[in-house]
Amino acid sequence: MTSANVPDQGHLDLPVMPPVSPMLAKPAKAIPLGMHYEGKWDGFRAIIFRDGDEVVIGSRNEKPLTRYFPEVVALARAGLPDKCVVDGEIVIARDGRLDFDALLNRIHPADSRVRLLAEQTPAQFVSFDLLAIDDRNLMSEEFGLRRDLLVQRVSGRSPGIHVTPATRDADTAALWFEQFEGAGLDGIIAKSLSGAYEPNKRAMIKIKHARTADCVVAGFRWHKSGGVVGSLLLGLYDDHGQLQQVGVSASFTMAKRQELVDFLAPYLIGEGEHEGHPWLADVAEQDGTRVPGGLSRWNAGKDLSWQPLRPELVVEVSYDHMQGNRFRHTAGFRNWRPDRDPASCTYEQLEIPVKFSLSDVFGEEPPSK
Repeated sequence: MTSANVPDQGHLDLPVMPPVSPMLAKPAKAIPLGMHYEGKWDGFRAIIFRDGDEVVIGSRNEKPLTRYFPEVVALARAGLPDKCVVDGEIVIARDGRLDFDALLNRIHPADSRVRLLAEQTPAQFVSFDLLAIDDRNLMSEEFGLRRDLLVQRVSGRSPGIHVTPATRDADTAALWFEQFEGAGLDGIIAKSLSGAYEPNKRAMIKIKHARTADCVVAGFRWHKSGGVVGSLLLGLYDDHGQLQQVGVSASFTMAKRQELVDFLAPYLIGEGEHEGHPWLADVAEQDGTRVPGGLSRWNAGKDLSWQPLRPELVVEVSYDHMQGNRFRHTAGFRNWRPDRDPASCTYEQLEIPVKFSLSDVFGEEPPSK
């Protein structure tokens, strides 16, 4: 780890000091019995270190998030105990749902832009674990105690700082699994009440939705190693008949990547054949179609160039949930579907979650802006 990855500790004097890698979760297909259950938030994982006016926000990769969320720093000063270390998620809510794209927009090099967005789309903090309070290190304590102290010391102190709802009833968790997705959450987290806090270990369990969709393959990217396929670019037709780029499928063995080179070769569009492809700039700019390419928000040097294909191939992929009109995470390759007409691959096939508001998740009115 380089010094650039270490959050500025300022004048912090806490029993747990940054950086701390968050405790992680391993996937499961069903909700296990006899555990503590919470909704799985779709935001930026963050550990907040507060010592009086000094606030540091660490991230999952231990790089500081402090400068990107000045309003969360203010919320921490107003709504967290004077000396504490709290694990949770930074989220932005719009129209009663979590908006991950709005969070991505906050990772911007210009401080003026960050502060403008902090006013226009303010973030909130959802806490779900307490690592330290006052001069007491809680990381080796049982989670049940940490949760009780979190509720006692954080809940209800200030709008914009929340304690995640929780239950010990598996039937309630199953209901939340279906309902909370409508507010933008993406599953359920199960925790052992007797567990210590284990940084960077998959000591929790996550249960996420599993769905499939038939998508058009209209392009691909080369693998970083070169010479083999890295990812397939997936599209769905919208109500206006425009092919929108909805995500990628990228988890292949090296042998499969090599096999895809030959499989996709007959569908490659040559230099003089770009006219009419729905994702090439001269076409897409006219109708607002979502297209691949552009700069990576996380890695300015990342190559996002892509190879266009004739939009004639259909693939069945697995996905967990949508963020707006695209897949939130990388989709899993399942099968080629030669029996499907590409024009039939529309958004209408997707399962629509039950409409649910964040205010219903919290059992409260959303904070006023």
